[in-house]
Amino acid sequence: MKLTGKTFLISGAASGLGESAARLMARKGANIVIGDILDEDASRVAQSIISDGGSASVFHLDVCNEPDWIGAANFAVSSYGRLDGLVSNAGISGMIPDVMDTEYFDRLLAIHARGTFLGIKHSAPAIAQAGGGSIVAVSSIAGKVGADYVHMGYNAAKAAILLLVKSASGYYAKDNIRSNAVIPGWMPPMRTSVASADPELRPKLLKSVPLGRTGLFPEVAEAIAFLSSDEASYINGVELPVDGGFLAYRAFS
Repeated sequence: MKLTGKTFLISGAASGLGESAARLMARKGANIVIGDILDEDASRVAQSIISDGGSASVFHLDVCNEPDWIGAANFAVSSYGRLDGLVSNAGISGMIPDVMDTEYFDRLLAIHARGTFLGIKHSAPAIAQAGGGSIVAVSSIAGKVGADYVHMGYNAAKAAILLLVKSASGYYAKDNIRSNAVIPGWMPPMRTSVASADPELRPKLLKSVPLGRTGLFPEVAEAIAFLSSDEASYINGVELPVDGGFLAYRAFS
């Protein structure tokens, strides 16, 4: 699987899963535009990729801000001559003390759902101009099943991403743009996934996963890279769980 010469805009790539995807896709030959509000972390990742022989640059991207998305897509094209794909990954944690907080509900929907919508809206024209390509959005197992440990807005926002992708898979097919989603399961502790570090929740968490462990960012990054590649040229509109079997099986003993 090679991505040589292709250019990808990855939101939220300054840390966590986004960083892992950026590093992997750069190793496979892609030019990476790191879109994030964490400028110092984004620059660190870009410099590390460049030091390893890859190609990367940084664009300050607030996914809630429509002009930022317009600028990011234009930056990718002006920097590398084309945009072949979007990885919509930026997000925030759904775990806060008050899971019925209205302001946080609005923030969750703005970052996850609106952010994904704006990314698709403003990346697709540039991808179409390049002859087609790929959109991959990062959802969550919380977008498939309700849970009492996260704000219900997180469930709603991650579910919205799945339907946005399905809509895009039809809407942009005429432009040879494939749209798919990955559904990560339990991941290592990070800014947006603190549940796996909770000493009381962790044993229950691991019991819910048939493989008996949390996932690793590189495992999900491989799925993102595959869906972004030409090897996935006939895969469109799918929800790909990378969750150790969480969504497929429930143990009652």
